[in-house]
Amino acid sequence: MPAKQTELDDLDRRSGDPSLWEDPGAAQSLLRRADELREEIGAWRGLEERARGLAEIAELAADDPAGSASLTPDLERDLAALQADWTRMEGQLLLSEPHDASPAIVSVHAGAGGTESQDWAEMLLRMYLRWAERNRYKTEILDQTEGEEAGLKSVTFSVTGRWAYGRLKSERGVHRLVRISPFDSQKRRHTSFALVEVMPEVPEDTEVEIRDDDLRVDTYRSSGAGGQHVNKTDSAVRITHLPTGIVVTCQNERSQIQNRERAMAMLRARLLERQMEEREVEMARLRGVHVEAGWGNQIRSYVLQPYTMVKDLRTGVETSNPTAVLDGEIDEFIDGYLRPRIGEAGEKAAR
Repeated sequence: MPAKQTELDDLDRRSGDPSLWEDPGAAQSLLRRADELREEIGAWRGLEERARGLAEIAELAADDPAGSASLTPDLERDLAALQADWTRMEGQLLLSEPHDASPAIVSVHAGAGGTESQDWAEMLLRMYLRWAERNRYKTEILDQTEGEEAGLKSVTFSVTGRWAYGRLKSERGVHRLVRISPFDSQKRRHTSFALVEVMPEVPEDTEVEIRDDDLRVDTYRSSGAGGQHVNKTDSAVRITHLPTGIVVTCQNERSQIQNRERAMAMLRARLLERQMEEREVEMARLRGVHVEAGWGNQIRSYVLQPYTMVKDLRTGVETSNPTAVLDGEIDEFIDGYLRPRIGEAGEKAAR
């Protein structure tokens, strides 16, 4: 933390220079970085204060054996919460990829299987929204397509907050659900699949070139919730990036202009993610590692019947409590994915 405090002190000195605002973009970037450092340093100091407070209470309990029994449950609860927050902060320190601190754009697509997979896609949406709520992130549904009978064919939403992309990127891939189907009158066991895509939401000045000539923009009437304008004006926007075939849509804002702005943000994110994936594939090819394109294999299995288990097939992390996982408790899986990569990042930084 001393190095970060030194960086913050330097930024504060530079922010007082009147000439800084001769370049508004650079000034905004400097102030943004200063705010990020202030928030991070404040969070670490908050953890230190909580640790000191718990140590003082523990000393009081040790000095008064008769009263320690009443303090022990609170101490254990507060210590567990402190350890969880410490682990989360420790992981954030080591998220060092270029866009890890960015907000995220997440898409969930139902796989083959009709209503079953569409219901599974909606369950995953709820899981991520609950996770975001637990981590005090702001979420917004950008676009969604309802299933014919239940669930969602696809949904795209934003997760706004520092480190949102860095943590959620571990969720990219195919998620598999095994359960007794609530839609099957014979109560047979069904397997459903859904694809999760995670992209960093990036500012307009990020290194993604989008030419107007490469875009086809279509407008149409929104079919979702949103007020009296829905189904009366062509407010929904669909943008096709002709060179890559990437299509993005947004219909949840109130005006066509707002929907176009959000759709362009989604397109920038998808193009950036495409660039990152192409670099990863090329690096893997040079190392002689096979990388599966497209849907590929599932990353995690959620089994509700005949037994209960959630297992990440990449890391081996598993739990017998799928109810908690589907209620947003996925940090164990995220940390299990990030920790080996944290070690790789540390070795790379040391070289």
